Amino acid sequence: MYREKFRRRLPESLDELHGPAHGVVELPLHMAWSGMTSYDLDKPRQRMGLYRTVLHEGLHDDLPRYLNRDLLLELWPVLRTLAGRTVRTVWEDAFPELASRTR
Repeated sequence: MYREKFRRRLPESLDELHGPAHGVVELPLHMAWSGMTSYDLDKPRQRMGLYRTVLHEGLHDDLPRYLNRDLLLELWPVLRTLAGRTVRTVWEDAFPELASRTR
């Protein structure tokens, strides 16, 4: 059940992820309900925080808007250790290109 919640939110392909790669991103309250709402993508810790938040709290329409395919691929080897096991498993099962970046 919990896993299905995340699976339903996934894009068809990572190519749908056209979010920003630089600059400041403001997240809506349904995603950033605890803590920061503004993230500077040019600061590595904030970039990682934004991606972790969007992976956990983002809805189907949020993912292409806030995640960037190339950044996700670049961040994944570390990001996967910060994401919960369910999120990590759902994303790696759906997108083998993510799983292959962990080896």
